[in-house]
Amino acid sequence: MSTSAVPTFYDAVGGHATFERLVHRFYQGVAGDPPLRALYPEEDLGPAEERLLGFIEQYWGGPTTYSDERGHPRLRMRHVPFAIGPAERDRWLVHMRAAIDAVDAPTEVRTRIHEYVTMGAEAMRNREAS
Repeated sequence: MSTSAVPTFYDAVGGHATFERLVHRFYQGVAGDPPLRALYPEEDLGPAEERLLGFIEQYWGGPTTYSDERGHPRLRMRHVPFAIGPAERDRWLVHMRAAIDAVDAPTEVRTRIHEYVTMGAEAMRNREAS
């Protein structure tokens, strides 16, 4: 739950449990997608899952654990070492969209998250093609 007296989007969609399910489902997809999995240098996807969970929870109004532990997100800078072209962006979106759709949430909630991750995935693209 957020520390704000005003309910946030994070609170309204079910807080930690909802985002934990979403991120876990996403990484299940990544684990089974060899071309996308190759972008993750760690053998264990657990740390990447924790980082994404912290980031996405914070973005939607949850705890600030991500910034408390890692500082400013600086997402583009953090992703520069990885070749992210249209194919990688699209593979990432396939799994993220499936994870969002698997979350038991109203259509307008899923639509809002879809719009954000689509914009974010394009922002992380750092190659014309891979």
